Amino acid sequence: MKKSIWIGLGFLLYGALISWYLFMGADTSIPTQYEGTEADPSVFMSERQLELSHDFSRIKQWLYFLSVPFEWVIYLVVLGFGLSKWFRTRAMEVTRFSIIHNLIYVVLLSLIAFIMSLPIDYYSYTVSLDYQISIQPFSDWMRDKIISFWINTLFLFVIVQTLYWLMNKSEKRWWLYGWLLSVPFTLFIYFIQPIWIDPLYNDFYRLEDKVLEDKILALADRADISADRVYEVNMSEKTNALNAYVNGIGSNLRIVLWDTTLQKLSDEEVLFVMAHEMGHFVKHHLYWNLIGSIVTSFLGLWIGSRVFNWMIRKWGHHWGIEKPTDIASLPALLLVFSVLSFMASPVENAISRNAEHSADEYAIEMTEDSKAAVGSFQQLAVSGLSEVHPPLLVKLFLYGHPTMLERITFLDQWEQKTTKNEKIEEEEK
Repeated sequence: MKKSIWIGLGFLLYGALISWYLFMGADTSIPTQYEGTEADPSVFMSERQLELSHDFSRIKQWLYFLSVPFEWVIYLVVLGFGLSKWFRTRAMEVTRFSIIHNLIYVVLLSLIAFIMSLPIDYYSYTVSLDYQISIQPFSDWMRDKIISFWINTLFLFVIVQTLYWLMNKSEKRWWLYGWLLSVPFTLFIYFIQPIWIDPLYNDFYRLEDKVLEDKILALADRADISADRVYEVNMSEKTNALNAYVNGIGSNLRIVLWDTTLQKLSDEEVLFVMAHEMGHFVKHHLYWNLIGSIVTSFLGLWIGSRVFNWMIRKWGHHWGIEKPTDIASLPALLLVFSVLSFMASPVENAISRNAEHSADEYAIEMTEDSKAAVGSFQQLAVSGLSEVHPPLLVKLFLYGHPTMLERITFLDQWEQKTTKNEKIEEEEK
């Protein structure tokens, strides 16, 4: 009970500190040298939009920085109050088959985590509604949450069943064998996501604007991307935000545009956005992401296995867990991986920002239309109420893309450099 009180007080103190940082301590003003430029939000946003952008960004950032440690609190509560041991005991009373024990346990643990996280998730949903980023009805939102719950629970069960089977076979090297098995599993997920998983949430259909599709496919042909169609997805039923992407590998590669992007951007702006996405493919970022996830999982499993074993040795008897192979130890394992993932996110985001900048470079070199490029970024910021110059901590932990300030100033510099080179060429002639 005393430890629970200390955990609660620690969470409250952390919440107070992160709230002070986000709402009062962080400076997000535009650097003086960029005031009045195309990167200055006061140039392309109204006063009301600036206010909404600031408030919406702060609340969403605050929710993120609270929700991650709250997940850790959930695992500690399940362990500390004996719920994990109780779940295991109830599962064992149902049947003598261990695979069914594990399935029941995973469902119970996932359900308690889902219920305890629901208030934060619901508040995040209502905030998006209030700021008109989301227009998704509650019934549809809840449907997506339930679909995600069962998909995640199914994947978690497969992973848990595999890892704990490996633990029973080899307590020292289970993490290595688990990693080796994760490689084909990761490849499988990359391959099936565009075809099997994404359509569970939205309807995908061929781009209705055939003229624009021909332009995009011509762009893809210049990029040596073998695509014969562009997909449109009906995200306008859920959100006012914009997005486009290229995902999948091999024959399952898909070029996808949200219909909101088509509604709010000009054809030239759409082409720049698609050139950016194609840049990821041309520069093999999809495959580098795949390799990165494989390397990251190796390090995570290696470090995590050692921390996990140490936790069970130190606190297992307090939680009613005799050894690591006990399924009741799962919350401790998930806690370790969640903490490691959070700690690694600044490095992963930095790598991602570099890849996104590389895709921006490719897109502007391919389209040579800085006006459309800047316009697309400005419209992305307006539609998503994105903060142009976020706090440093937010950038480190949340931004897998360069900030809008960085992206637009890069385009301005590219335009200036191009203009200068053209003048030099003319003078030489």
